[in-house]
Amino acid sequence: MSLLLPPLALLLLLAALVAPATAATAYRPDWNRLSGLTRARVETCGGQLNRLKEVKAFVTQDIPFYHNLVMKHLPGADPELVLLGRRYEELERIPLSEMTREEINALVQELGFYRKAAPDAQVPPEYVWAPARPPEETSDHADL
Repeated sequence: MSLLLPPLALLLLLAALVAPATAATAYRPDWNRLSGLTRARVETCGGQLNRLKEVKAFVTQDIPFYHNLVMKHLPGADPELVLLGRRYEELERIPLSEMTREEINALVQELGFYRKAAPDAQVPPEYVWAPARPPEETSDHADL
């Protein structure tokens, strides 16, 4: 019995060291794919949120501050950030289960979503369509 204890303890220590390094994978936006990004929604199930305190804090406390970001409850769904285009077409799904609240906020802001000072605050005119980027203006006389 005592022979099993050191290898078991070593295995547990090794697992504890490796787990944080592999737990969360940072999402890097593919800007070519997301060129028409205009809005997003977080899809999740209330039961899933109870075990994911970081995601629950983002959903309940942070989403109301973001313009063009909404919450949608789906029974049994793992929490995902669904990025949508101008015609509400799905551009990408990003799993949120392994992310911290700070990582989710940083991602949403990197994607260009405007964070208001208060949930009911006005959105400045330049951010009304955020995170959409206006189409490149082309001149009818570009060939001259």
